[in-house]
Amino acid sequence: MSCSENSFTRLPASDARPQSTVAGRVAPLIEVQDAHVQFGGVRALAGVSCAVYRNEICGLIGPNGAGKTTLFNCITRLYDLTAGSITFTGQRIDRLSADQIIRLGIARTFQNLGLYTGMTVLENVALGAHHRYRTGFVDVIARPWLADAEEKQHLEECRAILDELDLARVAEESAGNLPFGSLKRVEIARALASHPQLLLLDEPAAGLTHSEVARFGRLIERIRKRFEVTVLLVEHNMNLVMELCGRLLVLNFGQLLAEGTFAEIRRDPAVISAYLGETL
Repeated sequence: MSCSENSFTRLPASDARPQSTVAGRVAPLIEVQDAHVQFGGVRALAGVSCAVYRNEICGLIGPNGAGKTTLFNCITRLYDLTAGSITFTGQRIDRLSADQIIRLGIARTFQNLGLYTGMTVLENVALGAHHRYRTGFVDVIARPWLADAEEKQHLEECRAILDELDLARVAEESAGNLPFGSLKRVEIARALASHPQLLLLDEPAAGLTHSEVARFGRLIERIRKRFEVTVLLVEHNMNLVMELCGRLLVLNFGQLLAEGTFAEIRRDPAVISAYLGETL
């Protein structure tokens, strides 16, 4: 089954979502302003300010413990900011619930796979679309045909996403039977089922073989184009980062150390020092 217009519709490239502007400048899709997070005496984030723009693949890199996953957790409302703010499409989101964040169009994957191994691949992916269901409990009882039609539509969309990620043949298999590399793609498929504008990928290449990493990089670029989604990527594999990311944000000890292209970042003395004296 191939992706049809009825299964998962995105605007054609010529009609892609326009870049909004403020005073002649491109406005960011998501912007973090002076973000602080403190756990007891530990400062996980210490005044981070950064932005990600529509349609880009932006890398978020830094040593272990730099605050990368903490920032992801603040964006998706798993953590509260101690101070600062986060805005998405111009709306402040750091006071919303995690469910509201998903509904706004922010989805993520995790370092440790959050899949249900006893469920099928299709069932796992369908969980990502759950918040988009419009039929409620009363409709299920009084007008069950509406609930059935909606479920069928969402499952067709999920199958189309699986097809796009080369997973259609394992849709009915138990997720627990799949190899690790395939499970990584299943988790991304589940995130895409929520119809995100912004996709947060937390170390998606961790645990993959060299050949799998190469294929994975091509997949992420294809996803960005096919689903017109902006990607913020946390990754330690510098070959993948160099291949995918047009711009990088570098965190160290909870602070933004540098930002720029890979060529600019790799020559930055502060970045080199943060990576224990080794060039990227």
